[in-house]
Amino acid sequence: MNKRDFLNVSALIGAASLSPTPALAAASATGPTLLTVGGLVPQGNRPALDPELDQMMAKHGVRFGQAFTFDAAALQALPKTRIRPTLEYDGKEHTLSGPALLDVLSAAGVKADPGLRLGMRALDGYNVEISVADVAAYRMILATHMDGKPMGLGGLGPQWAVYDADRLAAFKDKPLKERFGLCPWGVYYIDVAQG
Repeated sequence: MNKRDFLNVSALIGAASLSPTPALAAASATGPTLLTVGGLVPQGNRPALDPELDQMMAKHGVRFGQAFTFDAAALQALPKTRIRPTLEYDGKEHTLSGPALLDVLSAAGVKADPGLRLGMRALDGYNVEISVADVAAYRMILATHMDGKPMGLGGLGPQWAVYDADRLAAFKDKPLKERFGLCPWGVYYIDVAQG
C-alpha cells in the first residue's frame, strides 16, 4: 500500500495569557504523540526533528530544533471548550469539544502574543497560516471530540483546529463550504513564529 493513500483581539489574548503550564502537559506525555508544537517554544519536551525517524514531518517540510509534544492524556487534561457549528461535510450542527487553542499553546510554554503566527499542519499536508490575534478573536479550539465521541484518525481527527463559524460575524454569512478554510482537521503540528 502506498504510504500516502492513508493521508489522501487583545482582551481574549489577555485572558488566555495565564501562566504557562508545561508541567501539566509534560507530566502526562507518556502515550503516542498526537500533537507537536515547534518553532518559538521556550522549552521543549522532545529533541530536534529526526528526518530519518520523523518521516511524515520531514516529507511535509517541518523543521524544529526542539518542540513540545502532547499525547491524548495531556490534551484531555486541559480545560474543555464546547462549540456547536454547522459542518460543511453534512450540513448539520455538531458539538465539538476540546481545549482552547490558546490553552494548548500556553501548556507548551508559548505566551499568547498577538504578533505571533501559527502554521498548522494537517496529516494530508494541508497547511494554514493564522495569527494568534485571529486565533483569539475566533476563539479557536483544538477539538478532540465530536458529539461526545473521540475523533479518530481517518475522519476529522484525532484533533481539529476549529471555530464556531455559525456565531462569528466573519464567517456566519458565508456559504458553508467557505467557512472553514482556516480550520485544518487532522492537525498534528503547529509551528509558532514571529508574524
